[in-house]
Amino acid sequence: MSFRIRVLVLVTLVAVTAVGATAWIVLRQASQQITESETADRAVTDQVTTELLKYGQTHGTWEGVAGLVSDLGVSTGQRIHLATESGIVVSDTDTLNGVTARQLGTSTTLVDPRPRIDLTEVTEAFSVTTRSVAQYRVGVRFAACLSRLGFSAVKVDGAFGVPSFQARDAKLAEAAECQERSVESRQEVEYTQRRISACKESGVTAGALAICLSQAFTELISEVAPEPLRVTLGFAGEPRTPLSAGPILAAAAGVALLALAGTALLSRRVLRPIASLTAAAGRLGRGDLTSRVAVVGSDEVAELGRSFNRMADSLQRGEERQRRLVADVAHELRTPLANLRGYLEALKDGVIEPDPELFASLHEEAVLQQRIVNDLQDLALAEAGTLAYHRTVIDMAEVLETTRAAHHAVAESAGVQLVTATPGPAQVHADPDRLRQVLGNLVTNAIRATSAGGSVTLSSAVDGTAVVVRVADTGTGIAPESLPYVFDRFWRADSARGRRTGGSGLGLSIARQIVTDHGGTITVASQLGVGTTFTITLPALRP
Repeated sequence: MSFRIRVLVLVTLVAVTAVGATAWIVLRQASQQITESETADRAVTDQVTTELLKYGQTHGTWEGVAGLVSDLGVSTGQRIHLATESGIVVSDTDTLNGVTARQLGTSTTLVDPRPRIDLTEVTEAFSVTTRSVAQYRVGVRFAACLSRLGFSAVKVDGAFGVPSFQARDAKLAEAAECQERSVESRQEVEYTQRRISACKESGVTAGALAICLSQAFTELISEVAPEPLRVTLGFAGEPRTPLSAGPILAAAAGVALLALAGTALLSRRVLRPIASLTAAAGRLGRGDLTSRVAVVGSDEVAELGRSFNRMADSLQRGEERQRRLVADVAHELRTPLANLRGYLEALKDGVIEPDPELFASLHEEAVLQQRIVNDLQDLALAEAGTLAYHRTVIDMAEVLETTRAAHHAVAESAGVQLVTATPGPAQVHADPDRLRQVLGNLVTNAIRATSAGGSVTLSSAVDGTAVVVRVADTGTGIAPESLPYVFDRFWRADSARGRRTGGSGLGLSIARQIVTDHGGTITVASQLGVGTTFTITLPALRP
């Protein structure tokens, strides 16, 4: 998995987890608070309706209920509105508090203080219903009368679900007066009997008879009982209970901490290679060229680690080459310079006699050291990319022929045959002097490595988009273990060969750099006892 995808997956995982956890906690908190709010609303509704029902059942009238409504409004903090089913307002806390009545809410509860007669398993249903109607009508009138006089009655549960009423103080004079006022008139008794008798239809089942008598009971007591009221709590547009910010903020903080912890844990694996790479780069910057990073995987970070290791390898090799170069230069110059100094001091001190042959030898040695220094300068300029080139269109066949002619005398004196093989033109865009310098170095080395009777062949050919130049000899060849070092500075095929016969040891390094600067390559193939072939490949000039 690539680094980009891993980071994307990591960020997505953390974001989804954090958002999901936050949403779940907020939803759970909101649901809990809504449930608690609904439970509280139901509790308030139950409290209000229970108190109102109790008032209606014990007082026999809704007169005077305003005091209870006011107290309930204060204790519950709710706006309470009482109205009959026909819409007549009985009481309203807004009106009681002297404010304009607000628009009613939609939550309404019916409070019905009227009893329901239970005629289950009753054998004398008609007589029981008649007595129950009379009992309740008298009792509720009695309770209402006491309430109007400022007293309260006691509701006593009776048979068949129909209560009776008594004065709290049996000796109360007003109680006797209210009892006299509550007695049923003859017309009311007769009407009750007729209404109940209407249920005596032939063929009526027991269940239908019970329903008919219950309806008759409710109808007959409704004339004197407190009528049902609709209780409305609150008002339209009442603000909902806001969600508590504390738990939500605490939950969000917890989710944030978990997200941070998860991010830290998940990103540790992603960032560990980068931290390792940073540490290795720091060590490399402080001069530790052996610093490397452990690479695992194949993603972008792993590839970056491999690139860093390759860079460190290259820097280390460059540093080692530089050290070897300094050591090689010191080694190459120390002995000849010491010899020159020794001879000059001997001449100065008169130890040896000056003669033309000695001066010629010293001059030759000085020229050789100058050539080494010049080659070093050329190599430094070439590797720095500042070596001057004067490019033009040239034919490599002509360059090879010029090179053959320049080295013909040397080859002939060494008994080596120097030939060219150029079947046709092979044009390139290059610096002719620098290419002759390269070919001259290769031809010189080839002649030195070839015994008398051998040959050196210079050839050129066009191969597609490239011009291939070869310098092949039939000399002693190069050992396979030495081939990787052919183009190294101060390397010599024959370590026993001296500076006078083996050159400066920099020619092949310079040749490789010149060819590279021309966009080409130079390679070597050799076999001991058979010979060596150097192959130069240059971009062919497009017609």
